[in-house]
Amino acid sequence: MLNEKLHLYIEQLIPERNPLLMEMEQFAKEHGVPIMELPGIETMLELLRIHRSKKILEVGTAIGYSAIRMADAITGAHIVTIERDTERINLAKEFIQRSQLEQQITLIEGDALELENEVSSHAPFDAIFIDAAKGQYKKFFEIYSSYLNDGGMVITDNVLFKGLVAETEIESRRTRNLVKKINDFNHWLMNHPTFDSIILPVGDGVAVSKKRGERK
Repeated sequence: MLNEKLHLYIEQLIPERNPLLMEMEQFAKEHGVPIMELPGIETMLELLRIHRSKKILEVGTAIGYSAIRMADAITGAHIVTIERDTERINLAKEFIQRSQLEQQITLIEGDALELENEVSSHAPFDAIFIDAAKGQYKKFFEIYSSYLNDGGMVITDNVLFKGLVAETEIESRRTRNLVKKINDFNHWLMNHPTFDSIILPVGDGVAVSKKRGERK
C-alpha cells in the first residue's frame, strides 16, 4: 500500500468531479457508505476505457456512485447493477435520476447470490465489477464470470482490506475471519485456471482479472 503522503498526493492530482458526484462523495463520507476510493475508481475507469468495455455488470450498487461514474466516463456503456439494501436502492435511484444517465443504468434489486437468472438475461458482459459483501467475493465471481465474453475482465475492490491481509495478528475475531476470506479469495483468484490476474495497490486494493480466450 502507498504511504499516506503519496496517497494524498495522487488524490490531489485527480481533477474535481461534477457537483453531483462531489455531493455523493460527501454523503458517503458522512454516512459511512462504502464507495470506491478515488485512486481506485480512477484506475478502474481507465482500465475500462482501455479495454473498451461497453456492457458492464456491477455487483454492489450502494448509492449508485460507481455506476454513475462508469456510465459518465465510458461513451455508449450500459451498466447492469445489483443492490439488496432498500435504503441504498432508494438513494441510488434518486442519484441516478439526477445524473440523467438512467438510459445507461439498469438497477436490479435483490441479493446477487439469488439473481443469476435475471442477470443472465442481460449477458454477455465485457466487464464485471465486484464491490459487495467481501465474504462472498468467491461466490460472486464463480456465478457471474461465466457470463463474460472471451477476453472479458473482472475488477474486484477492497482485496487488500486496509492492508490487513498482510497482518498476522488481528484482535477482532470478526475482522480476522473476514480477512481470512479475502486472503483465501486472493490466493484462489491468482491461481485461477481461466483468468490472468494482478492485484494493484491502489485505493483499498484492486484485483484485475482478464478471462483467457479459447486456446488455439
